[in-house]
Amino acid sequence: MRVVLADLKGRGGFVNKDTVVGGYGSRFRGFSWTTRWVERARKLYQNVPSIHVAYLAAIFADAGHDVRITHEKAVEGDVALVLSSMVDHRHEVEWAEETKRKFRMPVGFFGAPATHTPELLANHADFLIKGEPEHAVMRMAAGETMTGIVQSPAISNLDTLPFPAWDLFPRGRVRHAIGRSLLAAHSAFPVLSSRSCPEFCTYCPHRITAPYRSRSPENVVAEIEEICRQNNRAYLIFRDPLFTKERDRSMGIAEGIIRKGLPVRFECETRLDDLDKDLIDLLHRAGLATVTFGVEALDPATLKKVGRRPIPPEHQREIVAYCRAKGISTEGFYVLGFLTDTVESIRASIEYSVDLGSTLALYKILTPYPGTPLYKHMKPLITETDPEKFDGYTPTFQHPNLSADDLRYLLAAAYARFYFRPSWGVNYLGLGRWHLSALRRLEAYLQRRHVEHHIAFFGAPGSKANQQ
Repeated sequence: MRVVLADLKGRGGFVNKDTVVGGYGSRFRGFSWTTRWVERARKLYQNVPSIHVAYLAAIFADAGHDVRITHEKAVEGDVALVLSSMVDHRHEVEWAEETKRKFRMPVGFFGAPATHTPELLANHADFLIKGEPEHAVMRMAAGETMTGIVQSPAISNLDTLPFPAWDLFPRGRVRHAIGRSLLAAHSAFPVLSSRSCPEFCTYCPHRITAPYRSRSPENVVAEIEEICRQNNRAYLIFRDPLFTKERDRSMGIAEGIIRKGLPVRFECETRLDDLDKDLIDLLHRAGLATVTFGVEALDPATLKKVGRRPIPPEHQREIVAYCRAKGISTEGFYVLGFLTDTVESIRASIEYSVDLGSTLALYKILTPYPGTPLYKHMKPLITETDPEKFDGYTPTFQHPNLSADDLRYLLAAAYARFYFRPSWGVNYLGLGRWHLSALRRLEAYLQRRHVEHHIAFFGAPGSKANQQ
């Protein structure tokens, strides 16, 4: 049987799918000078294939089937499976309709939308896989014909899965910037050393499909060995939401990389309170190049209302500074527009992001994703009816204190405030010692202009408009 797996390149802005936002995906469109630059950079240097497609390719290939992976073109086969997203679902539906019309072959969808918003896809699919797809695909590979809604229970022992079949992917798509340098783009491969998330943030879709499970360090290191055998200078992107949640397990992975002398560099996402200096030292020896982490908001009360455990700012500063001293890049994530937010609380989070001193920062607008507890709580406030607008950057609900224009302005202001600073440029390029007086004066001037723009839009601090 010839199986076609579609990992389609998104349309309109920079589109991220697969494990991003629990599989719903995101779309970043530049809407200001700063954000247009960010969009171009991400398009060029964050081009990573789907790990879930790679797992499915391995299952079919191990069963003796002919596997074809496509990023755009309709391909003839006996059955096709499409990785679904919320932000690009119209494109995915168009591809499915064209493929069925052209080749008279059944087409199914898998992923978070197929699981949690099947109404977007059901009229265009011969079958939908609900849940993590591997169990259903194993049955397909064994000869079962799929129709309608197909239940796919989560695999409890992740060590039993085959390693992702990266050798079946077309060459040339994989590219990712490493650390500070946009010029140091290498072959990059996502790795899932665990699935789901053990935390209980009400706004996050990572845990809504299946419970948290993790792989053994030995199994993860064996996968890394296979990647190294097939690729030179491989760069790994651990897509676990909390890579260092189980400290001993993450240490075991690092020790295995060191013991076997595997020539890799990697990045991981985690909570900063799950990092300490000894663990950072070990991970750095194993090849750690970048740490990404969520700050979300500065106010602890805001975080507690959405089920997120606050991290003391002193610890965040200590870990970011230690990573900087080790040459490890850092990227903080921030969410603007929690229901308790005001103009001033968001401004405080933006200023904190600047003061924290991470290498990069990513800002998003709060989005109520289907299946999350937040979605149920916010449903009466949701105003957006286009599912593709649930992209992480578009206001989709009526905020009690802020208008949609306010949120868009604050999002643009956050990117401008962080990236449009001379100190960010010299630090990003590793020229931190070049703090000339002229640069300091320019930065002070730009900060004043930022405040002036803010006052022009919202009014002076302390005014009624600013406190709403």
